[in-house]
Amino acid sequence: MGNEAALRSSMVGLALVMVVVWLWTQSLKKTVVTYAVGISLIGGILLPDWDFFDRSFSRWGYPVTAEERAAALSRKSHPSRFRVYPMRMVLYGTVYGYAMYRWWMFVSNY
Repeated sequence: MGNEAALRSSMVGLALVMVVVWLWTQSLKKTVVTYAVGISLIGGILLPDWDFFDRSFSRWGYPVTAEERAAALSRKSHPSRFRVYPMRMVLYGTVYGYAMYRWWMFVSNY
């Protein structure tokens, strides 16, 4: 599935979640918060600069060098865009798990 198709299906899924939240809570505020959290999660998973994150965790605090960008371009032929790194999984799991928990607590308390 290409980037545009993944983004399109994610946005349709987010719209469905927003409709369910609206029907369940009848709250515009909670629906808008659902939209903001959903866009943040979609943006964090589908749209980041993969050349930036596709390097050692210790290098995340520094800009991408020309050599790193050239190495990333040479790997573009690889079919899998998402590479599994333990530190990335821990970071994503922590941030997105907390965001989903806070969103659920906000939406379920009506």
